[in-house]
Parts: sequence; C-alpha cells; structure tokens
Amino acid sequence: MVDESRDESKKEQLAIVVRFVDVKGVIRERFLDTVHVENTDAATLKASLWNRVLNQNFDTGKIRGQGYDGARNMSGEWNGLQTLVRQHSPYALQLALVCISKEVDPIHEFFDKLAYVIYVVCASSERHDELQKTKAIEINELMELGEIKSGKGKNQVRTLRRAGDTRWGSHYNSISSLINMFGVTRAVLKGIMDNTTHNTRPQRGDSQVAYTHLKSFEFVFVLHMMKEVMQKTDALSQGLQKKSQDILNAMDLLSATKPDMKAPYKSTRYRPRKNDLHVTFKHFYRVDLFMETLDKQIHEMDYRFSEQSVELLSFGATLCSKQINIGDIVLLAEKYYRMDFTDQERNQLRSQLETFQVERINNAKLSKLATLSDLCQTLVETGKNSMYDLVERVCRLLLTIPVSTATTEKGFSAMKIFKTRLRNKMSNDNLANSMVIYIEKEIASKFDAESIIEELKVLKGQKAKL
Repeated sequence: MVDESRDESKKEQLAIVVRFVDVKGVIRERFLDTVHVENTDAATLKASLWNRVLNQNFDTGKIRGQGYDGARNMSGEWNGLQTLVRQHSPYALQLALVCISKEVDPIHEFFDKLAYVIYVVCASSERHDELQKTKAIEINELMELGEIKSGKGKNQVRTLRRAGDTRWGSHYNSISSLINMFGVTRAVLKGIMDNTTHNTRPQRGDSQVAYTHLKSFEFVFVLHMMKEVMQKTDALSQGLQKKSQDILNAMDLLSATKPDMKAPYKSTRYRPRKNDLHVTFKHFYRVDLFMETLDKQIHEMDYRFSEQSVELLSFGATLCSKQINIGDIVLLAEKYYRMDFTDQERNQLRSQLETFQVERINNAKLSKLATLSDLCQTLVETGKNSMYDLVERVCRLLLTIPVSTATTEKGFSAMKIFKTRLRNKMSNDNLANSMVIYIEKEIASKFDAESIIEELKVLKGQKAKL
C-alpha cells in the first residue's frame, strides 16, 4: 500500500506499507519506509517503490494486492502507479476506496468554509469556553421547556471538531458537530462582531465572514446534505480502517452502503453563460449539487469494485458460507491465481474442498466461523492447515488484498509529530527511521539497549568504549 504527502519542509514523502498474513494466520500491516521523491508522476513513484522493495529482498512477482488513494497518478487506469505495478505483477489487484465528494466544486468550497468557521470560533481558549458556556445555557433552557430529556450520557456539552486529511470519518464528525452547535456558533460569532472593546477590526472581520457563511442557504443546504450522504458511508469508512478487515467483510459493508425556488440562478463562482437563464435554484441544488455528489460516490465505488473485483469477491465469499461453492473456488484459482496453483494442485483443491465441506458441517468450531480471517487462524491453531494446505493458501491470497489505505494515512499523522516547524531540517533518513520505530512500537519494544550497542559496534568502530 502506497500514498504520498508533503511534509513540513514541503518535501514529497512516499509512505510504503506491507500487508501480509503471518504464520499464525493473522493479518499484519507493517510500515516499511518513507521515501523522498522529487516529483509525483507515476514513473518516479514506481521507481522509488521498486528500489525500496528490492532493497528489502522482496520478490515483486509475489505481490498479490495493491492499495492507493484516488489520485490519478496513483490509480489512473492507463498511466497510474497501479497500472505500472501490474505490468510487473499482473495479479496485484487494486480494491481500496477513497472519499470522492470533494471533486464537486461546491462541495470543495463548502469544506473550505466549514474549516474556516471552525477556525474562527475555536481560535482561542476564550472563544472555546464561550462556545461551551452558551451551549450549556441552551441545553438547560431546552430541558426546562421539556424539548429534550435528561439522562446518563445525554446532553453532554461538546465542541466543534476539525476535519483531518489523515483521519477517515473526521469530515463527517466535523459536519455533525457544527449541526449540533449551529445556534451557539452563530451566537458566539455575533458576540465577537458586536464586541468592539476587546476584539480588533481584523478579528471582527473574520467573524463577519464566518457569520455570512452560516447565513448562506447554500452552506446550510450542503451541510445537511453532506451529513445525510456521509452518514451512509461512515460505517464503511470506519470498517475499512481496521487492520483485520478482509475483503469479504468489505463486500458486505459495500452492499449495505451502495444505493422562491423558480428564480433564475446566477452563479457566483464563474461568469454566467448565455444559456444559464434556464437553470433555476431547484435545478442547481437538486442536479448540480445533490445528484452530482451521489454520482461521484457511486462512480468511485463502481471504479474501485469493478466487475472483475466483484467476481473475485463473490467467488471467495463462498468459503465462509454454509454451503461452499466448490466450482467457484476452483474457478477463482484458475482465473486469478494461475501462478499460485499448478494444474495438479487445482485438481487437488477440488478434492480438499469436498472433504473440508463435510468436516466443517460436523466440526462445531469450524461451523461457527464467519470471516476469512477467523477461518485462516483456526486452520493454523487446530493444525488442519497441513491437511487443507491448498484451502489455506486460497484464504491467505484473499486476505492479502488490501481494502483501504488507512495505515499509510496514519503514517502521515506520525510524520507530523516528528517533523514540525521547529524541526523542519530533519534529514529524510532520520525521519524514516523515527517513523518506523514510532509506528511499529510492538516490534521496537522487544529491542534492548545492549543488543543495539553491540550492533552499533559491529557497524562502526568507536573511539571510546560504549
């Protein structure tokens, strides 16, 4: 899995994460490295990726899955990085999902305005305290009127939440927080505008701009529309962030997710064309905003889960069903994993599946398994992977395919911790080493100081004794 982002010193960094299934049948995603790239065209990214992977002695011919974001240099059908990788590894499938709504211009502008409103209101601790104080007063008034009920965990005083590019679902949380705090946010902005004693002219001007956004019908319309749209995809986004997620669970989540106004409208974004007079407000909000946003979401899902991908997922899904479709599993091995199974092994796979299906019905432990991940781990734990080695191989191949790039995004969150404004001269090697140790704490905690000192002695002679 690969993604790129710009660090504090404006350098493009390429994050590389490896996904595999370990000897115990557990899905692992390990942060491998970050690489500084001079530019972000697909050829350069592919050269940097291949150089780093080959330096680690990986066999690129055994790559069975790849995951990128929605940028064209990454996922482009003709010249993207995924296409260049598949030229060397034809069985490296791309299935990861990304958020695509921001490609609609009004939606992109809306998120910019949303971030600005939250920035102005939460710019200081004094304004933040005023926001929470006003919200507490509002809650008390509503309780006195009987419009809301009291209870444990209810009516808590919250705050506005900023959206983060490296945190999936944060945009939905940011929208929900503003809807919940909409009235008190307007009140705080109005107070800043009216308080000429303690607030400077620039501060009042910023508040005036943010207040104007909140009064805009288009802003409020998109705010509620995006809450409804993103609420549908939030479960899918949260589910795909889990490292243990396998493609069959992702398929289930995808199935659950995928499905005076007559005045002439004058756009404020661009010069109106002569034939814009027939575009009414109703047409703009219904077609240019709502329908285009849904079209982008559906198109992205169709692109990520193409007919080939859906067929692959459907074939693999039968492994965890009550009645295994043996023909589909054998066809999967023949069509998508010809390099991983010989003709003789494909015939043996059919026999193993027939025996496995009977045992699964009679075995209480195997009959309760609902996911590929659980099936693979149970085969290893019970020692049945030696008997059903080809069935286990199919499980491992399917589990290796990534369904999200969340781990790479978390890597960029760690990068912001190490490379800050005060430490923007940090070398690329130092940054990469620090990120690997920080992200892979589980492995780094097993190293002791003595072993590190001994390794350092071997690598480089020391003038003084350590």
